[in-house]
Amino acid sequence: MSAILKRELSSYFNSAIAYVVMAVYFFFSGYFFYIICIQNNSASLSYVYSNMFVILLFIIPIITMKTFAEEKRQKTDQALLTAPASLTEIVFGKFLGAFVLYAICCCIFLVYSVVISFFTTPDWAVILCTFLGILLLGAALIAINVFISVLTESVIIAAVAGMGVGLVIYMMSTFTSVIPVDWIATVLDKIDFVNYYTNFTYGLLNVTDIVFFLSVTGLFLFFTVRVLEKRRWS
Repeated sequence: MSAILKRELSSYFNSAIAYVVMAVYFFFSGYFFYIICIQNNSASLSYVYSNMFVILLFIIPIITMKTFAEEKRQKTDQALLTAPASLTEIVFGKFLGAFVLYAICCCIFLVYSVVISFFTTPDWAVILCTFLGILLLGAALIAINVFISVLTESVIIAAVAGMGVGLVIYMMSTFTSVIPVDWIATVLDKIDFVNYYTNFTYGLLNVTDIVFFLSVTGLFLFFTVRVLEKRRWS
């Protein structure tokens, strides 16, 4: 698994993907930090994190679009499937590669927190809780997009489909309010990512929220393994 992780990280940083992703992430997070915290003399990063939710919906599909789609397009997936590693290790290695790049991007928020500390005393409990939340949210979205990538050989389709699914996730509360069938609305409300993520931005560390994101992550990684398993024996 470590070999796959190193291979993924190398592919990110040997191409423009890592640098473009980090540049876009730092630009928008810096913009929101300046507008919300600097101009308004606020020590709270909650609204900065909240605004970054939408940005993540576009950045994460770019990170994950080539995880399996590129392998299939270049016909290197068969070599990958016959490698001396289990399918779980392959999937988890690729997932970790994308997650490490994402986590590097998220570390900019710790820099913003240090900047705030020069002017006032930041609420580190809220900051660290929210930081954990954005990592868990990212892990779930990465797992979903890795699953999307394994379903196609086109990186463009993987990216666009990932963004589309992300927008559906973001608009889940809108769907809940317009669906007349109560039980469907209740189910949608229970899987609304925004509800669980918002709790973190308020500094609320709830076991339910953590379990939700970890469950989504595990579920879609499991789905990805099953797709690869079917492809291996077909």
